[in-house]
Amino acid sequence: MTNKRENLVPDYRLILLTVAFLVFVYLISPILSPFLTAAVLSYICCPLVDKLSKVSVGRLSIGRGAASILVMTFLLGFILLLLLIVAPLLQNELMLLAERLPKFVILSKSILEPWLVNHLGISLEIDAPKIQQLLTDNWKSASNFVGEFLVSLSSHGLAVVAWLANLLLIPVVLFYLLRDWHYLENEIRALVPRSYLKNTTKIASEINQVLSEFLRGQLSVMVLMSIYYCLALWLAGLDLALPIGMITGLLGFVPYLGIGTGICLSLLAGVLQFSSLHQMLPLMIAFGIGQILEGFILTPWLVGDRIGLHPVIVLFALLACSQLLGFVGLLLALPISAATAIGLKHAKLHYFSTNLYLK
Repeated sequence: MTNKRENLVPDYRLILLTVAFLVFVYLISPILSPFLTAAVLSYICCPLVDKLSKVSVGRLSIGRGAASILVMTFLLGFILLLLLIVAPLLQNELMLLAERLPKFVILSKSILEPWLVNHLGISLEIDAPKIQQLLTDNWKSASNFVGEFLVSLSSHGLAVVAWLANLLLIPVVLFYLLRDWHYLENEIRALVPRSYLKNTTKIASEINQVLSEFLRGQLSVMVLMSIYYCLALWLAGLDLALPIGMITGLLGFVPYLGIGTGICLSLLAGVLQFSSLHQMLPLMIAFGIGQILEGFILTPWLVGDRIGLHPVIVLFALLACSQLLGFVGLLLALPISAATAIGLKHAKLHYFSTNLYLK
């Protein structure tokens, strides 16, 4: 009887250690970004490294170190290709925006000013040539961005060096995590108290299964929606179809951010490109069909209800983690949501078996 009561009493040493660990993590959060980014990327890429490391040609096998380098090279190439596609297009469209904005202002003035004068007695004092000159001057100064950036490096040298150090630290940490992932798993498992090992292993396995399925499904949805929006906006006649479509699809991992950003960018580009409102109707149709395709077909099929939390709770987790850890928090929000969902499920089952609930 005494042993059962002792087992029911919580171990306050573990609780204190957990609280101390969380406080420590919060205090060092400014330097955690490269490590957390590398950890998330290694978790996503680890299955691919596992498969590549088992590939062999004759008596020679690739090995985990070489497989890690291959996966990192592929990941870096994908990021560079994305930048090479999107950056020049955005630069060209910004130049086009600077050229067309004054014409749009003149057109708006010719339509809005008579209505405002007749109904509200307000006159728009807009000097289109001055706006054109302002844009031209600012665009010329923007062309000297590289020189100004180099000058700012000298005045903010330490901050730039720290930022570059954090950026270069990501691939280094990523390589070691990918190479030693299973070794680190075994080391962590060895530190868990034996009395908690079974439950801890079970919960960790459930979290891993839920999170891996969710990430695979979400990545598939992001890729497919990027392809859809690029094609749909191109068919709608939008010049910025490729960058806006890619941005809309790739930001889909954050609820409402992808579709909100895509609609805003498309409306802005459409207003400057098209001469009438009915020409923008295909853009809205493209986003409407995209939402139906994502919400009723792709997401239920590829993702489903993997995390098991209400979308509002997931959105709160995204905002809270981004507030604490910046962009890295967005990467960690989904793992935290998955762990929370599994933890709440086990806590609820334990609560239903306690005397507090049964009495």
